[in-house]
Amino acid sequence: MFLYSLLSTTYAVEKFEPVAKWLTIGFIAAAFLACFLVFILKRTAFAKTVKWSLFFITVYLFSIAIAFFALDVAKNYSDSYTETNWLDKQMLVRYVLIPLIILTSVALCSLVLFAVLSIRAPARKRAVGIICATCSGIALIATLICLAIYYKEKIANDGYYNSESATVKQLALYLSAALTAFSIVALSFLDKQKLTLNSHALAYAGICVAMSYALSYIKLWDMPAGGSVTLVSLFPLMLYAYIFGAKKGVFVGLVYGTLQALQDPWIIHPAQFLLDYPIAFSAVGLAGLARKIPMLCKLPQAKFALGAVFAGCMRFLCHVLAGALAFEAYAEGQNVWAYSLAYNAYVFIDAALVVVAGVFALSSKSFVKTIVAINREKTDKSTAQ
Repeated sequence: MFLYSLLSTTYAVEKFEPVAKWLTIGFIAAAFLACFLVFILKRTAFAKTVKWSLFFITVYLFSIAIAFFALDVAKNYSDSYTETNWLDKQMLVRYVLIPLIILTSVALCSLVLFAVLSIRAPARKRAVGIICATCSGIALIATLICLAIYYKEKIANDGYYNSESATVKQLALYLSAALTAFSIVALSFLDKQKLTLNSHALAYAGICVAMSYALSYIKLWDMPAGGSVTLVSLFPLMLYAYIFGAKKGVFVGLVYGTLQALQDPWIIHPAQFLLDYPIAFSAVGLAGLARKIPMLCKLPQAKFALGAVFAGCMRFLCHVLAGALAFEAYAEGQNVWAYSLAYNAYVFIDAALVVVAGVFALSSKSFVKTIVAINREKTDKSTAQ
């Protein structure tokens, strides 16, 4: 009966969220308990137990991510949701949903093809990589054009986002998007690790993106006008950046940000889309910058924490700019910059939870050894290719 009512409602995702939250917490707690008991009772089997636990957690989170994705699309583009939020369903589907799905599909297919060629035909991967990057770039430009059309047709003259008391500052938005994107890319190059996306790096990227995407649905609470505090959803992405470097971390964050736009499409302008989604989440990859700080060489917890705080600050900056320049209508007469700073402060709670999780994980010698092993395997495969 519950399953029928869950599937028969537009807002099934809202009914599924609390069930998934406690199910996920219980699943992870059970895995930790199993590892703890094995560590006490039969320490020789601990490493194997940890590997199997991570495998089952990954499979579980993949399943949760797929289920939530399907339910969220059904909700955000349904008749009742669009009517309640004064949206034009046909335009929303045509200029937002379809372009974002095409962009995500092209990017993911390109990554899979590149990963396969890295193993099967490494001599061709460079040429195919250039073609895939070009196709993904064209898909991104086409998506931005569609969002611009949607903005002009539906939002520019709606009397709410643009009115006597509120305006969307387009030039400032475009400049902010360009400058923040340039800054993030420039900062990522402070990390000397090469941007070589071999099959090994792509496999871990896929796992971390899927885990982060699933965990992003396990919300501790929602913000009233978009955004939420989640159950350490950015921890897998920041851990990936910590292991593989800031360059790869920024790239993976970019992919994750596009997926987030499909999950929670709070989009009113193409430059605001860039700031709130791809650029903001690509900043998460900067968590890998602190790993090579010499004075913190023997303190992995401090390095991860410092990187996570810096990445959180950069993400916060992106959201603040988008909020102040695009969402003045929500400030309702208050100083728009003060409103945006206060509203987006939830980002620091998200970052603090990730820091706690990272410090806890990196306090385990077994976990640190696993990271070292991944790095060694990464180096060996890069040399071989």
